[in-house]
Amino acid sequence: IILLTMNDKHDQRVRLTIRQLEVFSAIARGGTTHAAAGQVARSQSAASNALSELEITLGVQVFDRVGRRLVLNENGRALLPHAASIVEQAIETEAMFAGDHAAALRLASSYTIGEYLLPELIAAWKLGHPRGAIKLSIANTSEVFDSVASFMADVGFIEGQHSHPDLIVRRWRTDALAVIASPDHPFAKRRPSIAQLGHALWILREPGSGTREAVDSWLISHLDRVQVDLELGSNEAVKRSVASGLGLGCLSRHTVADAVREGWLVEVKTSLPEFRRTLAIVVHRTKRLGSVSQDFLRHCMRSTEP
Repeated sequence: IILLTMNDKHDQRVRLTIRQLEVFSAIARGGTTHAAAGQVARSQSAASNALSELEITLGVQVFDRVGRRLVLNENGRALLPHAASIVEQAIETEAMFAGDHAAALRLASSYTIGEYLLPELIAAWKLGHPRGAIKLSIANTSEVFDSVASFMADVGFIEGQHSHPDLIVRRWRTDALAVIASPDHPFAKRRPSIAQLGHALWILREPGSGTREAVDSWLISHLDRVQVDLELGSNEAVKRSVASGLGLGCLSRHTVADAVREGWLVEVKTSLPEFRRTLAIVVHRTKRLGSVSQDFLRHCMRSTEP
């Protein structure tokens, strides 16, 4: 499939192919022709040939060779958003005529949003797009940024105030934090003082997570000290550890709502002022979103606060 025209105004033949751009994008993600070959179902020699043909056609190198790895250079960084957009449009076109009507939607999300907000949104969206495939990866905020910046994901969802030079971060919703305890904890039945909260043992998310960043900002600014006894890598691990009586926890209200309603966790009433944080949607600054991504974005923006 031929796509891009040459610069020579007297030669209007189109020489770059979808396959070359697909291989280029895969190498940019994987860093080697071997890794790219696995992604695009081609042999390593075929991937190497596609890259050579692309660079010959453009008249420039798009990667710097660093040992065995291929690292995007200035030319490659300029090409990548265009290549990713073109490949996505080609996939959508093939899917449309194959009867699928949509390319796979690739989402990356932080844990709170991915585990507690997106499932319901995806289910509602799927009612109108029953054949629309969705690939959702859940990671911490920095990894979500990396996924969208490297075109591994079309749309990202993060917690808190963050920025990235290659990305557009759009305010989406707000979220409140809650202090939680086991039903048998002394603070489950009475309001603790600020001093008592400072002497309590806390079970929190790991450093680097969006939730931990928000919790630190909230607790450290109001308590003389925060005694962190456990740092865990998932919301569920925090909830289960708190429920077992190991200490107090602090998580998004979205993540604890079911547990509080079912009675195996209690939201502790405190004298701390309410803390609300921003949940945001992330897209690449230069990549043109496909129709599926745009439709899902509109769906998310129309959604109201739970």
